Amino acid sequence: MQDSADKSAIRDAATLLLIRGTGRDAQVLMGQRGAKAAFMPDKFVFPGGAVDATDAVVPLARPVSAACSARLAQGHAQPQALAAAAIRELWEETGLMLGQAGDWPDPPADWQGFAAHGLVPDAHGLRYIFRAITPPGRPRRFDARFFLAQADAVQGDLDDFSQACDELSHLQWVSLRDARKLNLPFITEIVLSEAQAWIEGEAMDPSVPFFDNATDVSRFRRIA
Repeated sequence: MQDSADKSAIRDAATLLLIRGTGRDAQVLMGQRGAKAAFMPDKFVFPGGAVDATDAVVPLARPVSAACSARLAQGHAQPQALAAAAIRELWEETGLMLGQAGDWPDPPADWQGFAAHGLVPDAHGLRYIFRAITPPGRPRRFDARFFLAQADAVQGDLDDFSQACDELSHLQWVSLRDARKLNLPFITEIVLSEAQAWIEGEAMDPSVPFFDNATDVSRFRRIA
């Protein structure tokens, strides 16, 4: 993880598409960033954010699959930290928890609310589907990994956002098709398209699409 004092540094990040339902009826959970946010103001996005140092040491009830872990490791980051960050950001921004019953001693400060529910984060259902690096010149830059998970793995009421922080407003379940009508960042539109194709049953390449904007030359690659 990069020094958070340098806002222009590329930071590892994790984003989670939580999917409710199947096929053409599937919905995704989204929220709107504030008008004064430094990064993507007013845009509708999936829950997500930068990896914290403590995410690397958080115990997982179950890790991501071996295939996802191998692809995540190609980005020179820790698969466990990325998976934990995705689960933590979902919890912080929506109040929804992906976990299994269990106790863990001395949780980090930003995990204490999660642990207080008697849950240990569970990454088994996370599918790594996309990677994108924010282009140069933006006020914040992230090396973001996008995960997809099924909502039936959430503990509790899927419509209860009462424990969410105030980072995202207008939290809502929206169909994958209707989501295209929202005010979306370009990369969110691309990831939605990828997720929709997979959910609606199209034959998908098992490799992970990667928009690499680490330099001034934009490259599209696939992570095998």
